Amino acid sequence: MSRRVLIVEDEASMGEMLVNDLQRRGLVAAHHTTADSALVAAAEAPWDLVLTDLHLPGMHGLALCERLVADRPDVPVIVMTAFGSLDTAIAAIRAGAYDFVTKPVDLDLLAIALERALRHREQKEQIRMLVASAGPTRRTGDLLGDSQVMQALIHQVEQVSDTETSVLIRGESGTGKELVARLLHQSSRRQPRPLLALNCAALPDNLLESELFGHRRGAFTDAHADRPGLLQAADGGTLFLDEIGEMSPMLQPKLLRALEERRCRPVGGSNEVGFDVRLMSATNRDLDEAIEAGTFREDLYYRLNVIELTVPPLRLRGTDVLLLAEHFRAHFAGRMGKAVAGLAEPVAEKLLAYSWPGNVRELRNAIKRAVAVVRHDKVVVTDLPEKIRDFRPSHLVLDSGDPADLVSIAEVERRYIRHVLAATNQNRTQAARILGLDIMK
Repeated sequence: MSRRVLIVEDEASMGEMLVNDLQRRGLVAAHHTTADSALVAAAEAPWDLVLTDLHLPGMHGLALCERLVADRPDVPVIVMTAFGSLDTAIAAIRAGAYDFVTKPVDLDLLAIALERALRHREQKEQIRMLVASAGPTRRTGDLLGDSQVMQALIHQVEQVSDTETSVLIRGESGTGKELVARLLHQSSRRQPRPLLALNCAALPDNLLESELFGHRRGAFTDAHADRPGLLQAADGGTLFLDEIGEMSPMLQPKLLRALEERRCRPVGGSNEVGFDVRLMSATNRDLDEAIEAGTFREDLYYRLNVIELTVPPLRLRGTDVLLLAEHFRAHFAGRMGKAVAGLAEPVAEKLLAYSWPGNVRELRNAIKRAVAVVRHDKVVVTDLPEKIRDFRPSHLVLDSGDPADLVSIAEVERRYIRHVLAATNQNRTQAARILGLDIMK
């Protein structure tokens, strides 16, 4: 549906020119020469934006702006005047105007201002609808999300869950890689047997080897009894190795041999024991880069990476942020015994604007903190952590007429490199190929 703009301009030729230009750009536009007739038109039909001159016969443009904002606060108003000054701009903003442009009007810059205002309105309307309808969403196991990237991931999980092949789960820290592994296990024939997990970055080599393969009594200090390793304890089920990229080169060949032969030798033991597990592993590291650097075995990589799944970062999941925030709000309100009905709309705007470097884990902690300190029936902006409250997005603007939006070539390069890294899930080798760069050895 075309977006509708109501133009209020007392000069007929100027109004006609604006109507023609906006229609050429795909908008529906109508022109009125007085504030009174514009108010009637605004009451009789829905409009997405109002563009008004300040100097009108009868009711002044500032008074019109105040009336329009009072009647329809969701419809942005942009004011025009030939008497551009800071005082006039401040008066227009105080009257509720979304933006301010000066005459003579540059039509291309005006189009940019209109597009920003229309996008702002559409985003606020989307937020309002999402907040109002917050409730059950599409969910598979512990994975929640309506976004296209999450639904694609869930579809992949459903396709491979009942196979016996190894799965490598990639994704940034905090995205929920273990939740994917849990869903894979719960959807498989191995579900009645255990799912055991081990973080390879949490233990030194000797303890990690013992955890994986087990040990015999007397193998080392404090080894007072035989103990099976996780490969044996998970027999018939699934073993999930998190942060597999942190496993030392010393242990990698032992794990590879065990996976190939389906047998392992406990530390201090002389006999091997068999096991039957499906292996899943996860990493937030670039294993291709680690292979090139000689810190990760290529043959082990291919043994682990029969099927590869990638969990998207939260910043690419759109309004899933609000669905997850509402899920965490309900969860922690219940646990803390607090009557918190939902999220205020300004909170939703802040959550959508934030970049979430810590992904779902960071969102969970932020909502937990907000529920803990909330003093109202809804979570408000002051309940959020300071860095989320004060966050300002750093977008690269190429079509702006405002010099304040423009940045240096060096900054353009820096932001683009960060964008490519984010798009490749921090895969430096792939990012370097896209950028045409050589990775320093």
